[in-house]
Amino acid sequence: LAKIDYPPYVSQQYIDVDGTSRSGTEMRMVNDIVIHYVANPGSTAQGNRDYFDSPQSKVSAHFVVGLNGEVIQCIPLNEQSAASNRRNVDTVSIEVCHPDSSGKFSQVTYDRLVELTAWLCSEFGLDEDDVIRHYDVTGKNCPKYYVENEDAWKQLKEDVSAQLREIR
Repeated sequence: LAKIDYPPYVSQQYIDVDGTSRSGTEMRMVNDIVIHYVANPGSTAQGNRDYFDSPQSKVSAHFVVGLNGEVIQCIPLNEQSAASNRRNVDTVSIEVCHPDSSGKFSQVTYDRLVELTAWLCSEFGLDEDDVIRHYDVTGKNCPKYYVENEDAWKQLKEDVSAQLREIR
C-alpha cells in the first residue's frame, strides 16, 4: 500500500490516532468499498474530516468526497476506519457530502465519487460488484438516496464499471 500512486485530487489529511475514530489497527485485505452519506446536508468535506479528528467523534472514513468534488483522505489505506461496523476489518469507506436532505449527491460530487471508487477498485483488484452501501452491511438507511432509489444505486455501480474499464 505504501507504493500506491494517489490521484492528484486526493488531499491526505490523516486524523490523529485516538483509539476510536482512528484506532491505528492494521487492515490486511480489502474486499469491498463501502459508500456512505454524511447525513448532514450542506456540510463540507473539511468539516467532516475535522469532526472525525475531534474528541467527541467515534467514527471516521478513509475518504470524504465534498460538495465541490474535493477528496480528503482521513485514514491510511492500510488501517481500519470506524465507519462500517463489523466490516471495518476488510473495507475502504467513503463518506459523501450532499447538498440537501434527500441525500442525493450533486453531479460534481457524484462524478468524483465514481472516479475515486473506480480508482480504488483498480488498486485493490475489485469491480463494481464489490461496491456496497452501508445499508448492505447494517440495514441503516445510508446512503439515504441510494437506498431509497435502487435504480440510482444500480446506475452508480454501472458508472463505476464504465470508469473502471477506462482505467484498465
